[in-house]
Amino acid sequence: MSAAIEVLNEAEEQRDFRTVHRVVLPVDGDTDVLPLYVDFNPIQRVVQLSKRARRRGGITTPPALPPAVPQHPGFVTGRNSLTLAAFRRVSLGTYFNAFPASYWRNHTTVETVRLTVDVDAEATVIVYRSSPRGTANRVESFHASQGGEVTFDLPLRAFVDGGWYWFDLVAHASPVTLKSAGWSVREPEGFVPGTLSIAVTTFNRPDYALRHIATLAGDADVVKILDRFILVDQGTDKVRAQPQFEEQAAALGDRLRIIEQGNIGGSGGFSRGMDETLKDGRSKYVMLLDDDVSIETEGILRAVSFADFTRTPTIVGGHMFNLYERSVLHTYGEQVDDFRYFWRPAVNTQEAHDFGVSNLRTTPWMHRRVDVDYNGWWMCMIPTSIVREIGYALPVFIKWDDAEYGIRAKEHGVTTVTLPGAAVWHMPWTEKDDTIDWQAYYHQRNRWVAALSHSPRKKGGRMPFESIAVDIRHLISMQYSAVEVRLKALEDVLSGPDHLHATIADRLNWVRQTRAGFSDAQVTPDLNSFPPVVGSAETVADHEPNYVAESLVRAAIGLLRQLRPVRRGSLENPEAAVPAAEARWWRLAGLDSALVSSSDGSSASWYKRDRARFVKMLGRTVRLHAKLMAGWDSNARRYKDALPRFTSQEAWRETFAVAAAKDHKSGETKV
Repeated sequence: MSAAIEVLNEAEEQRDFRTVHRVVLPVDGDTDVLPLYVDFNPIQRVVQLSKRARRRGGITTPPALPPAVPQHPGFVTGRNSLTLAAFRRVSLGTYFNAFPASYWRNHTTVETVRLTVDVDAEATVIVYRSSPRGTANRVESFHASQGGEVTFDLPLRAFVDGGWYWFDLVAHASPVTLKSAGWSVREPEGFVPGTLSIAVTTFNRPDYALRHIATLAGDADVVKILDRFILVDQGTDKVRAQPQFEEQAAALGDRLRIIEQGNIGGSGGFSRGMDETLKDGRSKYVMLLDDDVSIETEGILRAVSFADFTRTPTIVGGHMFNLYERSVLHTYGEQVDDFRYFWRPAVNTQEAHDFGVSNLRTTPWMHRRVDVDYNGWWMCMIPTSIVREIGYALPVFIKWDDAEYGIRAKEHGVTTVTLPGAAVWHMPWTEKDDTIDWQAYYHQRNRWVAALSHSPRKKGGRMPFESIAVDIRHLISMQYSAVEVRLKALEDVLSGPDHLHATIADRLNWVRQTRAGFSDAQVTPDLNSFPPVVGSAETVADHEPNYVAESLVRAAIGLLRQLRPVRRGSLENPEAAVPAAEARWWRLAGLDSALVSSSDGSSASWYKRDRARFVKMLGRTVRLHAKLMAGWDSNARRYKDALPRFTSQEAWRETFAVAAAKDHKSGETKV
């Protein structure tokens, strides 16, 4: 009887724990991503990290086992399992498999985490923790002489400022298989796990959308917590018109919902996803995903688990990795500099970190907890209670919708957490220059709208001065199309907040038609169609200004030379061919014409200096900026007062109705 009671108690205790962070491995054979999951040289890396930490005043106890040699990726035997050869060692102290203890310590009520490791043969499991300085400390180890399940209960008290937990696995005289491992936490009394809907906005990318459907349907654990996958199709190449759609859709069954409407941008598509989730009424969370990302589905499960345990409803986002350099992390956190009113990487972090060069254990700055202002909507999960409280996205088509939402939520006392171990892969920003293409309008207009709605600085701090400086930079670079649409953006801002919904469906057409009349916006892939380059230009600067004073002097010189007549012949033949990487204002300011290649290297444009256009546009930008600055307080009041109205469910539903009417196959389809 006592044995039965003991077994029952153990089962009851196990039911009280929820696995929130499983060890996962890539099973597609992609060796580029292995450093995100497995550390093949744990001893060497710990010693390197220890040396760096000691230089920063830390103390560490490096392990005393012999170094491992790199393993062939064939050692991965399953999604949650791997096999080590005899006398080999591997560490799971990696981006996807270390446990982000400091985030759980600070944002949840959880006090301890349980690590469970299941092996099939003799092995040693060694548990480590790190400090905010990146110091690695050995916590505990266990020698499983016969294999089996090993459990460690680990406190979270000491992780206020940062730190991770992880473990190393050591094989002895025979190979050992890690059958599974995971981190679990005790569920509080009355705990009710949440479910989610996932909303994706797509525009003429049906192949990406179908890949999302297949990816989500292929993960049974994600399907268990998925109420709806809401695909908002705003393109003309419809997802449901694809030959393979019926087969792919069947995998998700009635969880899939296709919404077709006219193109009202990412903010319109995501707001529709929010709206459909609220109307459905079942989900505790709505997750926003870009259509052109590759998903690590375990991150979805981790985001939901984390949000279930947070002290208060919390926005939980994921990181973005580079789709083309898959071990490279874009940023570790996002903040808004309220003086410039512009987004930036979080303080004390680095951009474009390559885990293939420096893994988690050799990157001290990554062990400090990072607090963010917002999370990009490449992957961002929002509790539906927050959506009900603060409204839908800013109606801005594209750009600043995610940043503004995070700032708005923060003003309502809502925290955003970018959770390590939850991530997607996305095209990097370096592959495009969207500040000079059609998106230039949205960069300008939306930054002003966000600043007027939220900036705590008097007259917007430095933002208005940066705004006019950017216009001048584009002007002396002969990028007149970008300036023209940016000026229209300022005029729209001055017209008041009612223009946001009124123009969301139509402004893009105006931008494209307007840009088509400027030579700098006319791109062609056939470089032979341009006249040959004739180098008649004066000597131009070949290096970036090193100091502020040098920048100001060279900008002044560039401005003054715009008043000179255009050199003879420069409009018949380009004076230089300028690669995209060198197409900077200090390079272009000394030219009267140039062939400039696009950021993706597929085409080029012919920039031509126009003195009359320069003078006219310079006058317009000065007048518009002066008017905005003079009326900053009244404009800010208008936008602040209108913000609850133009982000409301009612305002958006009116816009959805208009978008549906404009779609040539308007309506919605349930599958």
